[in-house]
Amino acid sequence: MIGWLDLTAGASGDMLLGALVDAGASVSTMQEAVDAIGVEPMHLSVASTTRQGLAATKVDVKAPRSTVTRTWANIRTQLETAPLAEAVRRSALDAFARLARAEADVHRTTPEQVHFHEVGGLDAIADVVGVCAGLHSLGLTELSAGPVSLGSGMSRGEHGFIPIPGPAVLQLLSDACAPVWSGPAPYEMCTPTGAALLATVVNRWQEMPQMRVRSVGHGAGSRDIDEVANVVRLILGEPAGHPDSGTAIILESNVDDMDARLWPDVLAALFTAGASDAWLTPILMKKGRPAYTLHALCAPSSEAEVRKQIFARTSTIGLRRIPVGKYALDREQASVRVQGEQIGVKLARDDGRVVNVSVEFDDVARVAAILDLPVKEVLRAATAEAHRHFALGARGPAGG
Repeated sequence: MIGWLDLTAGASGDMLLGALVDAGASVSTMQEAVDAIGVEPMHLSVASTTRQGLAATKVDVKAPRSTVTRTWANIRTQLETAPLAEAVRRSALDAFARLARAEADVHRTTPEQVHFHEVGGLDAIADVVGVCAGLHSLGLTELSAGPVSLGSGMSRGEHGFIPIPGPAVLQLLSDACAPVWSGPAPYEMCTPTGAALLATVVNRWQEMPQMRVRSVGHGAGSRDIDEVANVVRLILGEPAGHPDSGTAIILESNVDDMDARLWPDVLAALFTAGASDAWLTPILMKKGRPAYTLHALCAPSSEAEVRKQIFARTSTIGLRRIPVGKYALDREQASVRVQGEQIGVKLARDDGRVVNVSVEFDDVARVAAILDLPVKEVLRAATAEAHRHFALGARGPAGG
């Protein structure tokens, strides 16, 4: 199952909690995770409400007033020692680490020295842990989101008035490469906790993907405002269409000062890091220097690791990043036999019909060595056998 967040009205921790509950996430599972933190008692209070006439769920955190000053080190220790599911722990630690770095950047200090205000409150701890636990309980394979509405105007903080969007929110969403806009309402529409959670749990920023909708959750914000229905919408469903279609990223760089014998290792490492394709283009640079352009195509979720490998294994000091549309046919694996030896076959289907058939060359070479035949003869036989068994244009195998 996949999910998509509509963030037209921004996001906060309580709005995300409400959207999860409204979409079917277990309140008791989220409450158990919150209880596991072991601080003062915190209770997730769930109520039905409306925002501009739209039915929604409002989740509030009921917690006693606390005089404890919490730092990133305090919160990290609590999360690391709490009896949480490992995936929930990792997500919660990531969200708070992002908050600590953002606050440190804003105040020109280090994360360890940050004294959290909103972030250190019990309600924020419950928001982060509850959202992470709720998402984990749904078992989503991907969570994507549309542009984040941030709001505009001014807001009063502990140290006086600050502009909206706040600097920590901008830093958090900038680090996540999230698309943002001011939105229709002149208020704070995205809180630091909401931004940190989005930066942690959203795998891809895009318009609503193709899916067969299973449930829709509306999580209400605190106010019922005139400009927009103040809700986060969480849409859950099964993927539809081609699984690799959508947005992809091309990372590329011109390299003219590297030993060409290193390129095979570079390309292999990029595939291991998650690139769906990687290739070289020979070019001629200034002063007639021969060079290569390295290209790596990857999903947004793999971009960071692919980028890391490029910098680690090549001499480049910069990359171009190009978002591209991608459309891929449905693929499946099959096999044929040549003189009793099995050779893998890849089938490509468009609307269920076979449009391409290709044999696995590594298998061809292996079988050629076993049979003591030229590779070209085994390749020819395997290709003919594949076309005989899997007729182009057919919706299923043509033979056994």
